[in-house]
Amino acid sequence: MNFEVFANVFQAPQFQLVFNIFLTTAPFWVTAFLALWLSNIWLAYRRTLFFASLSNILLEVKLPKEIFKSPKAMEFLFSALFQTGGEGNWYDVYWKGQTRPWYSFEICSIDGKLHFFIWTQKKFKNLIEANLYSQYPGIEIHEVPDYVTTVGFNPDTHKAFTTEFELAKPDPFPLKTYVDYGMDKDPKEEHKIDPMTPLVEFLASSVGMGHNVWIQIIARAHKAEDWDPVKKALVDDRWAKGAEKEIDKIRAATKGKEPGDPPRKLTKVEEDQIVAIQRSVTKPGFDVGIRAVYIAPTDIFNSAVSAGVVAGFRNYNSGELNGFKATRNPDATVSYPWQFIKKGKQNGLKQDMINAYKHRGYFYNEFSQPYFVLNTEELATIFHLPGGVATTPAFDRIGSKKAEAPANLPL
Repeated sequence: MNFEVFANVFQAPQFQLVFNIFLTTAPFWVTAFLALWLSNIWLAYRRTLFFASLSNILLEVKLPKEIFKSPKAMEFLFSALFQTGGEGNWYDVYWKGQTRPWYSFEICSIDGKLHFFIWTQKKFKNLIEANLYSQYPGIEIHEVPDYVTTVGFNPDTHKAFTTEFELAKPDPFPLKTYVDYGMDKDPKEEHKIDPMTPLVEFLASSVGMGHNVWIQIIARAHKAEDWDPVKKALVDDRWAKGAEKEIDKIRAATKGKEPGDPPRKLTKVEEDQIVAIQRSVTKPGFDVGIRAVYIAPTDIFNSAVSAGVVAGFRNYNSGELNGFKATRNPDATVSYPWQFIKKGKQNGLKQDMINAYKHRGYFYNEFSQPYFVLNTEELATIFHLPGGVATTPAFDRIGSKKAEAPANLPL
């Protein structure tokens, strides 16, 4: 009976019409599909060659005992790294495989010692050093071997926690930044409220020998990439235009329920949201991905460490504005459409994310993931050089402040 119904469907005039149209147009849509598929393969191939030609380095920033600068000092660096070049035309993108540069800003606890790293193309080394030395007197910057090459993940001997973060609200809603905490005024150390300090203190004081906790903030300059068929130009629907849309939504919520009802006044929260969104998009935006990895031998692995990392990012959250939430976490079965994840599959997902971390990949080819947009002020809030408020002994600071020799020393 079921077979007869199935056969009748195939014999129906409507089906025959659709099937004939499908066959008639096949040369067009098959060609279009193959062209798109092959162009993506070609683009990935050319980018792979381009990435292989790059010279990347890892810089470690060592801090002095005292830093009296606000995160505004780090914002100068992010503004300098706002580089949109490299994707100027079709030839650059599809033949040379070029991309605009990206950077990885990393906070790591390795065997109980806290480190600050910046991964970048070698050609930007002088730019980064000049900006950091000009804003943070007394720091030291060294080119160092890549720490990720010394650690592997073997499910038979080690356990791992991996996760990425996304924003709780649309991109134009900003995080609560160092300006909101009053840190732009360079207050005295004892009066500073730095949302990054709890995470830094946790990584330095609660993670010991044998444990590796890596946090990576990958960023590239954001630019307009949405095609507007009316204007026949690229527009920024996600950031600049997105801010306008979110403000319009807030204002639309004040309209009366019935036609002719007068609109209500904006609440204080709504007014603050509009002001915050408008101010946020006046600063340069970066495409951002944040990833965290924790690896330790099975016998000393501590799940409280992974919980502490996720909790550390909640310090940037604001119910009225925006915040972070963990996503793509293989340990959280609710993140996937199936109820249970087999151990082998779970470990495979973790290995993929560890490989992505080691390659500092987020935007291109096999490492491509959904990203969000933060401005320079937000980036400086979640990655800056902390002042003396972070005092844990495991914080590896420079022992003494450097100074030039007196000019009147005898020769």
